[in-house]
Amino acid sequence: MPAGRELTHVLAACPCHVRVMCLPTGMESEDDAILRLRSRAIPTMPTFPDLKSSLDGELSPGKGQQSSEDNHITSNGRIEVEHVISKKLQLKKKAEYLKSDLMRQFDTQVNDFMDSLIEESTSLEPAPVPAVFSPPMSDKERSKLRHFRPPHGEGKLFVSRRSLLDELFEVNHIRTIYHMFIALLILFILSTLVVDFIDEGRLVLEFDLLVYAFGQFPLVVCTWICMFLSVLFIPYTLFYLWAQSHSGSHSHLRLYSLLFGTLFLLYQALGLGFLPTYTVVTNSFPPASCFIIILEQVRLMMKAHSFVRENVPRVLAWCKEKNGPGPVVPQVSQYLYFLFAPTLIYRDKYPRNPVIRWGYVVSKLLQVLGCLFYAYYVFVRLCIPQFRSISLQLFDLRAMVLCVFNSILPGVLVLFLGFFAFLHCWLNAFAEMLRFADRMFYKDWWNSTSFANYYRTWNVVVHDWLYYYVYRDFLWISQKRCRPAAMLFVFTVSAVVHEYILAICFGFFYPVLFCLFMCFGMMFNFILHDKRKGPIWNIIMWTSLFLGQGVIICLYSQEWYAQRYCPLKEPSFFELLKPRSWSCERPDDRL
Repeated sequence: MPAGRELTHVLAACPCHVRVMCLPTGMESEDDAILRLRSRAIPTMPTFPDLKSSLDGELSPGKGQQSSEDNHITSNGRIEVEHVISKKLQLKKKAEYLKSDLMRQFDTQVNDFMDSLIEESTSLEPAPVPAVFSPPMSDKERSKLRHFRPPHGEGKLFVSRRSLLDELFEVNHIRTIYHMFIALLILFILSTLVVDFIDEGRLVLEFDLLVYAFGQFPLVVCTWICMFLSVLFIPYTLFYLWAQSHSGSHSHLRLYSLLFGTLFLLYQALGLGFLPTYTVVTNSFPPASCFIIILEQVRLMMKAHSFVRENVPRVLAWCKEKNGPGPVVPQVSQYLYFLFAPTLIYRDKYPRNPVIRWGYVVSKLLQVLGCLFYAYYVFVRLCIPQFRSISLQLFDLRAMVLCVFNSILPGVLVLFLGFFAFLHCWLNAFAEMLRFADRMFYKDWWNSTSFANYYRTWNVVVHDWLYYYVYRDFLWISQKRCRPAAMLFVFTVSAVVHEYILAICFGFFYPVLFCLFMCFGMMFNFILHDKRKGPIWNIIMWTSLFLGQGVIICLYSQEWYAQRYCPLKEPSFFELLKPRSWSCERPDDRL
């Protein structure tokens, strides 16, 4: 049969909307060949059996004539209406899938590119941009950018960025993990209600543990107000007077510096250090109330130090250069904003958001409240029943091993709740109310393959303060000769402060956390260093972290109950240092 007549028969057997596909391969035009080559780059799509079988039948006219009944083709070459409709629906379905798949891939690639671009831009120092890309910045814009830089030398650069979890929760797969924790909270609540109903014959909704933990709350508020007002006026006044002494023609400037520096250190030690601790101990604050005062005490001491540390070099630089009418002294409003801002590094100005999203603030505060009740049910269902029974026994190795492994689950839950409630919800709520735009309070610490990276990313707020004011200042004093000693000093300061907080809030000295920091923390910092990469090191890090949480919950809970079951009438200094859980055996069933 001639080629033209064969082509005519082929096209007659095909509907008009698929006749291009019915052309034989050797007879396709140049445009059709290009279209066919481009179509090969399209991502793989799921097959549609009905469409494939129908198209195969049309691409092979001979086979279509031999199996006319299977393809629903009549003897005169006409296709039934139902078959045409089904093929059109299949083609429409295939086109919709192709469109959605291409849009999804394009959106993913754009998001990945923008995330990497933002990450790289935040890690670079701002540099002058060539005029070919953007117009030169005005003096006002340069002055505004200069406020976000450290006042002297190199330091932390604040930029506008969101918290990592806020970005991750936009992904449905990550948000499902958040939903799983909510479901677990619901199960804790249901189990507590069911057990109380079985034991008591009624629903018990008294929350005795929360009422006890946050006892004496009015006195807590009064103590905090006194602490805050003292930090607001005393450090600022001392710095202002010292700066004014350097702005005039006063002699004995070193004597003035020694005087005001001594007064500031005395205030830090006595006004912020001793008096709040004395108030907490003498009034026997319960644990949660005690944590509020002691944590605020440490936070305000760190902020006062940062304010002085960042502004003293500015005054000294002015005294050396005399490039203005007087030294730059921050305004009271700037210092007041810093006291509330969720950062421990002082700057005159921070990047700010244009508006306050009050719905976001309310949601974060509600999540903090939810985490508080979550922790309550964790202690009620997983901790208190276990440690009440363990306290009936003498301290031995078997009991301790069982206690540690049984405490891993509540310890991990408390770790997650503390991180989510404070570092994410609480700090983001205050940042939103203050329009504070730099929300990098933590990084992706869960991906760490080394403890060195975990220490840097778990709590960025505290890490920045330790890095700039402890580690770098130690290197500056030692002229960069003792980096291992500087690292050891940072670990020691962190361990001492953590142990001080727990000792005051729990009412006993049991240096478990100090030993974990100084022994295992230092060892893992050098063994699991930044050169360790790969999933196995992340597994090792998580295993060590889980085990450490179990040890902390187990030993501190045992000591808490031992202090109440076996009180000492006239303890000596050595007995106060000796853990009570090592020798305590409860003789009866008293609470």
